[in-house]
Amino acid sequence: MIQLRAENPRGTRSIFPLAITLGIMTLAPLAVQAQTAPQTAPEAFGPSNPFYAASTLPFQAPPFDKIKDSDYQPAIDAGLAQQLQEAGAIADSTDAPTFDNTLVALEKSGQLIARVMLVFNCVTSANTNDELEKVQAYEAPRLAANNDAIYLNSKLFARVKAIYDQRASLHLDAESLKLAEWYYDQFVHAGAKLSDADKDKLKKLNEEDSTLENDFLTKLLAGTKAGAYSTSDSAALAGLNDAQLAAAQQAAQGRKQQGWLIPLQNTTQQPYLTNLTNRDTRHAIFENSWGRTERSDSNDTRAIIARLAQLRAQKAALLGYPNYAAWTLTDQMAKTPQAALNFVEALVPATTARAAAEAKDIQALIDSQQGGFQLQPWDWNFYSEQVRKAKYDLDESQVKPYFELDSVLQNGVFYAAHQLYGLTFKERHDLPVYQPDVRVFEVFDADSKPLALFYCDYFKRDNKNGGAWMDVLVNQTKLLGMLPVVYNVANFEKPAPGQPALISFDDVTTMFHEFGHGLHGMFADTRYPSLSGTQVARDFVEFPSQFNEHWASNPEVFSHYAHHYKTGEPMPAELVARLKKAHNFNQGYMFTELLAAAELDLKWHTLPASAPLQDPDVFEKQALQDSHLWLDTVPPRYRSSYFLHIWANGYAAGYYAYSWTEMLDDNAYQWFEDHGGLTRANGDRFRRMVLSRGNTEDLEKMYDTWLGGKPSIDPMLKFRGLKDEDSK
Repeated sequence: MIQLRAENPRGTRSIFPLAITLGIMTLAPLAVQAQTAPQTAPEAFGPSNPFYAASTLPFQAPPFDKIKDSDYQPAIDAGLAQQLQEAGAIADSTDAPTFDNTLVALEKSGQLIARVMLVFNCVTSANTNDELEKVQAYEAPRLAANNDAIYLNSKLFARVKAIYDQRASLHLDAESLKLAEWYYDQFVHAGAKLSDADKDKLKKLNEEDSTLENDFLTKLLAGTKAGAYSTSDSAALAGLNDAQLAAAQQAAQGRKQQGWLIPLQNTTQQPYLTNLTNRDTRHAIFENSWGRTERSDSNDTRAIIARLAQLRAQKAALLGYPNYAAWTLTDQMAKTPQAALNFVEALVPATTARAAAEAKDIQALIDSQQGGFQLQPWDWNFYSEQVRKAKYDLDESQVKPYFELDSVLQNGVFYAAHQLYGLTFKERHDLPVYQPDVRVFEVFDADSKPLALFYCDYFKRDNKNGGAWMDVLVNQTKLLGMLPVVYNVANFEKPAPGQPALISFDDVTTMFHEFGHGLHGMFADTRYPSLSGTQVARDFVEFPSQFNEHWASNPEVFSHYAHHYKTGEPMPAELVARLKKAHNFNQGYMFTELLAAAELDLKWHTLPASAPLQDPDVFEKQALQDSHLWLDTVPPRYRSSYFLHIWANGYAAGYYAYSWTEMLDDNAYQWFEDHGGLTRANGDRFRRMVLSRGNTEDLEKMYDTWLGGKPSIDPMLKFRGLKDEDSK
């Protein structure tokens, strides 16, 4: 999703370092007592702190071997103070405002807070602990207050506005002109035009919002961990293969438990439901997932999300908008909530009709086996896998041996990047990492010059957020002379010691997806950090990542990485043909659960400020019924109460972006197919016109210019199998 979590949480509402400190930070789990200072007094900030100066490692990579948990809070506090001082000096300057002494000065400010928060965000998302959670909880409202102190500074806004008003006569280059417009829009959007009294109200709303988001994250992490299925009865796990049983046993041992343990992933459906033959076990795992944060215990999030929705509506009203979605979509490609809703709802009829047909096939199979029950959500994956095997003579156990993680990475993901863009990769074992599973690669451009560092952290841990994402440890900027340091994180099942890491084709697609975000960050070639790389609209940021997914199934790329982990033999042609034929299987289900989540997000965030506090369960059911997405057998991909993206991950009123950008990426891949496919010429053109440009141009115009026209919904329906390729 930026943290592109196969899904960009880096917000677009903040001055560069604050876009990091606020938007990115909220992805990691936080402690419940959001404003309680850590019990241990922080160390003084000085030259011995690893964040005191820029790292001397290649690419300014973080010195993880020198960073202690106790280093973060003093560095964050010092960074916030330094940034406020720098912004205050710009605001209080007696010199007439110029582009250089105001906007360039702002771009150069806050380097300390940017340096520490990018690293802090990484470790609190992927390798957290109690001490880090306490620091994060303590700092969250302070970060929000810092953001307000800058954006609601009347003197600073006056300087920004003066430059904006004069921009036509300043003879600025295109990127500088974009920066002038971007800063003005960000200040106005944040409330710079409000009265002092309304600014005070806004500050209180922002503070409460940040605290509640922290509480939500803490409860979600704890609820997800507590929802793991545990058993000492091997019969309950019938259907799992030896590798899966070994992994479940290892997970139990990791928590010092006997027997087997199956942790929850972030989505409603769970991977092992495909294999488990014991229906009671499937039901138990599904209920653990569905109710993870709705047990009326300390991990229950329903009161929090109801208040968050209300707070956001009140904030939007204060800023002059009818609802939160209207406020947040002003700088997105969709522009308005109605446009986003119209887009989502136009996809519903064809998608739910396909899901209904799929359910009918599954029910027929259950009846033919004298099952004696009606299809339920916990049955879907188990029986749909049988339907797939019957229809296409294919099951996952046949293909997984051909998808060994390292081969997928180096012979698939990296190979496609080499063919398209000329990149080469060299693993670095001399750079420190934050956890032993993390690997580091240096990336070289086609001319052999260093381009970036790439870190990858693929295996699931209890102290890691769910899902998969991309982010940066160092942001590209010509102004500050920085090259990008990019990382991908996932939650693949870690094999038992000595066993290969065999992954599903869905996991293969995730690797290509996250690396697509990575390429967007690596190819960044902009002067100003605020406009660099993936710092674009949410309904554009998923375009490069979802586009990159297509190369996972491209015949040339596929044949290069899909080799049996034991024999090295390529996947047999007839198995490839069956896998390709089954590509669109179950698309009705998968797209319906995605659209249901997008609809929930938009309905929550189009509530007016006058709406009463909602009962989340009642609201959720009504919202989905109204849009014809309440299907007994197809639950939403995320239930409201554990929908991380929209409550604390920067995707509020933005989850539709996955479907919106799917339209963009499918049109893009169709363009590649029409122009010769996997070629350097096509890749270089895409890099030059899109991937390297960040947010320096109007995104819609950028895309249309590259594509040579407007995108159509037809390629998306074709690639989803919801429309015949020959239909008009």
